[in-house]
Amino acid sequence: MRAKRCVRVITRLVLLVTLTATVLLAPPPPLFAAADVTVPAGDVAVPAVGRAWPVGLRPPVLRGWEPPATVYGPGHRGVDLAAAPGTPVRAVAAGRVAFAGRVAGKGVVSVELTGTGDPPLRTTYEPVTASVEEGAEVEPGEVIGTVDASGSHCASPCVHWGLRRGEAYVNPLGLLPPWLLHRGPSRLLPVFA
Repeated sequence: MRAKRCVRVITRLVLLVTLTATVLLAPPPPLFAAADVTVPAGDVAVPAVGRAWPVGLRPPVLRGWEPPATVYGPGHRGVDLAAAPGTPVRAVAAGRVAFAGRVAGKGVVSVELTGTGDPPLRTTYEPVTASVEEGAEVEPGEVIGTVDASGSHCASPCVHWGLRRGEAYVNPLGLLPPWLLHRGPSRLLPVFA
């Protein structure tokens, strides 16, 4: 009887160690589901020209891209990124400031991205207090303003990041290369000779 109990305890310990090792060595989950990262077929092509997140290093996405079924239908024409008021907002890619001002009481900055076709892609950030003026050239990662304390449509402070080509809204996450989209540290595995 005692031998059976020892075998059960050892079996449970081996199972616990195996499960713990599996969890610790598994790659971290992606920050977004694959559907959030890719631009759906039939939509406007988006080159991965982004070199920086608009806020922080890898901000939590409070609400993702939800394209509307019709032009005026319900949806979410951008992504909401968690950001405290006063957080610096950065240009994701090189471009020219097309607009910096207020729209419907909210601070908005819009940047026309360099080398993205005709019509060029235009990314927007709101609510933002602009630190750049219309016509200014910006580089990736350059601060273009700060997150406003008011004007957000999120339940908690956020910045809404949108992207358009002409009149078509597209998923702004498509601007970022895959290495910027995933969270978690790199993991080095042992090499056995």
